[in-house]
Amino acid sequence: MDISVLTAPGLGSSGPMHWQTIWEEQPGFRRIEQENWDAPVCADWVASIEAEVALAGPQVVIVAHSLACIALVHWAAQTQLKIRGALLVAPADAESQGFPKEATGFTPIPLLQLPFKSIVVTSTNDEYVSLERAHFFADAWGSRFVNTGAKGHINASSGLGDWPEGQKLLKELVSDWNTL
Repeated sequence: MDISVLTAPGLGSSGPMHWQTIWEEQPGFRRIEQENWDAPVCADWVASIEAEVALAGPQVVIVAHSLACIALVHWAAQTQLKIRGALLVAPADAESQGFPKEATGFTPIPLLQLPFKSIVVTSTNDEYVSLERAHFFADAWGSRFVNTGAKGHINASSGLGDWPEGQKLLKELVSDWNTL
């Protein structure tokens, strides 16, 4: 059974040094593109996720970062499509006071049990979500919670390169399936 991976970058997309972009060089990985990376509208991001999952089929795993984690949870609350799982990295707290105003429609954040296996990964010093809030999301979503230590927003600025720890978590997420 073949499993493909869709990456879902957050606000501003993921540049060339971001681990998501590096992972996309591997066979079976493809980015969910958005029309507007800099002033995102949740409904538009959800529609893009829906379209890409419909193309990929139910054997897909989504690796979301930052605001895309929140878009993915909104998508899960309204779709009829199925996926195998999701790695939700550094979920941005769209309900926090300092959250960028350019992003609209992402609140309230759905607090529902996700209908697929998931892992929430966070850092102790993420500027977009507190450790406690990320743990709260993981509990609400029924996700395994992983604290990676002090790695900022777990993005290119964190200097993670191809982020071997994240690759290991992705492999763990799909370990009961045949191939990636």
